[in-house]
Amino acid sequence: MLGNITIEENQLRVENAQLRDELSRICGLAEKFLGRPVTPLASPIALPRPSSNLELEVAGNGFGGLSSGGTSLPMGPLTRPGMMGVEKPFNSSVFVELAVTAMDELLRLAQADSPIWMTSLDGGKETLNPVEYMRTFSPCIGLKPSGFVTEASRETGIVMINSLALVETLMDGSRWAQMFPCVIAKASTTDVLSSGIGRTRHGALQLMHAEFQVLSPLVPVRQVKFLRFCKQHGEGLWAVVDVSIDTALDGASINSFVNCRRLPSGCVVQDLSNGYTRVTWIEHSEYDESAVHYLYRSLLSSGLGFGALRWLATLQRQCESIAILLSSTVPCEDHSVLTQAGRRSLLQLTNRMRDNFCAGVCASTVRMWNRLHVASLGEDVKVMTRKSMNIPGEPPGVILSAATSVWMPIMHQQLFSFLRDERQRSKWDILSNGGPMQEMIHIPKGQTSSNCVSLLRLNTRNQNDNTMLILQETWADASGSLIVYAPLDVASMRAVMTGGDSSFVALLPSGFAIVPDGSSGYGDDWSGKLARGSSNKGSGSLLTVAFQILVNSLPMAKLNVESVETVNSLLSCTINKIKSAVSSA
Repeated sequence: MLGNITIEENQLRVENAQLRDELSRICGLAEKFLGRPVTPLASPIALPRPSSNLELEVAGNGFGGLSSGGTSLPMGPLTRPGMMGVEKPFNSSVFVELAVTAMDELLRLAQADSPIWMTSLDGGKETLNPVEYMRTFSPCIGLKPSGFVTEASRETGIVMINSLALVETLMDGSRWAQMFPCVIAKASTTDVLSSGIGRTRHGALQLMHAEFQVLSPLVPVRQVKFLRFCKQHGEGLWAVVDVSIDTALDGASINSFVNCRRLPSGCVVQDLSNGYTRVTWIEHSEYDESAVHYLYRSLLSSGLGFGALRWLATLQRQCESIAILLSSTVPCEDHSVLTQAGRRSLLQLTNRMRDNFCAGVCASTVRMWNRLHVASLGEDVKVMTRKSMNIPGEPPGVILSAATSVWMPIMHQQLFSFLRDERQRSKWDILSNGGPMQEMIHIPKGQTSSNCVSLLRLNTRNQNDNTMLILQETWADASGSLIVYAPLDVASMRAVMTGGDSSFVALLPSGFAIVPDGSSGYGDDWSGKLARGSSNKGSGSLLTVAFQILVNSLPMAKLNVESVETVNSLLSCTINKIKSAVSSA
């Protein structure tokens, strides 16, 4: 006995006080998550089954549930794979708390007058103020790993899409990857914790895995597991935030090979009266710089590699391209017969060509490449091989991919203009046989003529000599540019141009990826510089050259050293021809 009460009764009072504190904490967390008042129910009641795989943790504590206008807060137990495949339960409220904290940080980082950001002397680039950032926020995913460096950037721009469409795209792993094809190598949603409130994405919470890439063999692919949280903050005002979860499950990294951590990053989207949106994009990461080649360290630290400028520029370009391709008045410079179905089939083939090119440069898990280590090759050259058997859209046999990146003493806009000019193609392309090329078809994908899909052929008087055509896609934006092409036979292209199934057309892409070298910063006048061909003294670009070649038509054939050396010679010869041409221009 303790005074006039028993020990059991005293224990119950202590437990009751603890439970009240826990309920108060969960109610506060629910209010931040849902953005509306939340009150505990007076008595336990049977709740409807949530649409996600989460259950209310508070129900297991005896509270029955939380009331917020008929909406339940997802906070129940989940399981994750443990040792030897055994499922281990963990408290999903950890994810809810992390999502709420990350969203709060994103909104504060997005404020226009935030002292957390410093503007460069030329009034263009914004950089994070590390002192102010650490004073404002506590690390939500733990301290920065030893040897990692920080990159942070913010960009704001107008995009040709409404907020609801953009939010739906971001919350769908497949559509998200399609919107950012050269940035995202692979993406998937691994678990949906909450699909949203009602029939909206407000309150949607999900676990995702993605592979981010810079198109160079000298920059490792970033594999990130993260939490994505979507919340509506007003009419036509949304925010989507990502944050890594590698340390959120048990306090220790679940992947010893993680080379990047995603701090609260994402975008704030606001509808405009003209049907467009104003998007503020924020990227904040920590990564292992020692794994990055020295040529690309300035690019990544400047934010041009994985930063906000690249994400926003890609989004703007893709939305513009979609709007133009869906327009009924889109112009098409067609010197042959191209039906509407043929145009659609040709664009599908182009998309596959581009995706296969990116997979061959960066060696993501999209394709199972085996890297070759040949003593005669330089460390900057990556050579990989794989066997193709019964794969639609690929020739059967042994495929060799070779890629390298070099510095060029010329602005990336000028280098892009030179390489996409079919009149100067004979200066570097062995497929041209030393002669000029003619553009047969030109399908615009942007407001500038450089963003397009083209079909090229040798410009000869005898049209019967043309047994090969070249399909090519080119684009340029503020973050860099891309030129991808593949030789195709005339018979296959005729079938595609009349609306035939392009998935069975075999092709092996080659091409170039061009980015600034990161030494001169960046601005918004990239399109003007592209048109004027101007350059800044001391500025250069980084050029990635890549080829995919069928070295043997027998899938089980062994690869010999001569084939590797031949492809390496092709790389070296092409680079030397480009250097010679641009230096004499």
